Amino acid sequence: MATVPHPPDGESFSIVFEREDDGRWLAEVPELPGVMAYGTTEQDAEVNVTALALRVIADRTEQIRKSPKAIRFL
Repeated sequence: MATVPHPPDGESFSIVFEREDDGRWLAEVPELPGVMAYGTTEQDAEVNVTALALRVIADRTEQIRKSPKAIRFL
């Protein structure tokens, strides 16, 4: 997977999809270790992983006490 450079005023995150043998979709945000979620469709997995990623980003924002200027999922 190609690395997307982060813009200076924000962060970009990629979402990688994989279809499991049982038909479920797994979505992962490689830039946020451990952020992965399943869905019955690719779109469900995307919504689930995006929600989880935003929770992780919110926790990180509280810890470092600095708000990101922009967040983008690719």
